[in-house]
Amino acid sequence: MVTILDYGAGNLTSVRLAFERLGAEPRVIARAEEWGGGRIVFPGVGSAGSGMAGLRARGFDALLRRAAAEGTPILGICLGMQLLLEGSEEDGGVEGLALLPGRCKRFDSAKAPGAKVPHMGWNTVGQGDRPHALWAGVPDNEAFYFVHSFFAPGNGAAAGWTDYCGERFAAAVAGGSIFATQFHPERSGAAGARVLRNFLAWEVR
Repeated sequence: MVTILDYGAGNLTSVRLAFERLGAEPRVIARAEEWGGGRIVFPGVGSAGSGMAGLRARGFDALLRRAAAEGTPILGICLGMQLLLEGSEEDGGVEGLALLPGRCKRFDSAKAPGAKVPHMGWNTVGQGDRPHALWAGVPDNEAFYFVHSFFAPGNGAAAGWTDYCGERFAAAVAGGSIFATQFHPERSGAAGARVLRNFLAWEVR
């Protein structure tokens, strides 16, 4: 079973349709008590402040912490990835779920004249030296689709890397039963579909 969290941060339809194209039957829930077990997809677009408020209002903050502790496979996407980290400087400073290390900061276009913020469009992702089950069948330095203004600097949780606006940042992070991407796999063609398919098959060890 695949459950998609609706906490008011949008981007649900494209994620749901991407999983349906793979033969899954995802369920979208708006309250933590509706979760019936199974894999969790934590998508999102928008700001960190409103995102965390939406999570708390629906009980999803506690659900995600419990699911991670129990070894439930969790896939974070874009804002979902950022909220799984310790925090962000967005909205004056927002504390995240701290399920993985890292704090997000805003791209500074002054570091790379001509670079636009937000980072929007296709960019390559290097997988580095940390093999992960969700990269199975995905070539190193494959292109994925990004839309974001804030990023997580690389740290021990990074499972994929991208360079933009004078920064090398974590395009994916992983730890325990969590894998999360700054890019949008649901909008990234065959490579993104492969990441989603790998998530459906992922046996956390």
